[in-house]
Amino acid sequence: MSGSEHTADERHQRWEQQERAAQAATRDIADVPAVEVITTAAVHLMSAAAVKVGLADSPETQTDLDEARKLINALAGLITAGAPEISDMHARSLRDGLRSVQLAERELH
Repeated sequence: MSGSEHTADERHQRWEQQERAAQAATRDIADVPAVEVITTAAVHLMSAAAVKVGLADSPETQTDLDEARKLINALAGLITAGAPEISDMHARSLRDGLRSVQLAERELH
């Protein structure tokens, strides 16, 4: 698989995760399975971390490494604790996203 195909697949996976998260937010929380709550929380943390490491549209005004580090640590903890409770497919996607924001954060040092 080429680099551009891999990147397109990652973007598609992230979009699907965000779409699932948005759909879950419209349902009553009592009807939402724990797997979806865990995944949604992780996607929110990942999205916020991505913005803070400069992966958003305006990195020059939104980058904040201290905040990014806090979000990345929280995301890592949630993924570590939640992985046994969610499917391997979900855990793998979340770990991939975590690695992406960790790499972006390291590149800014």
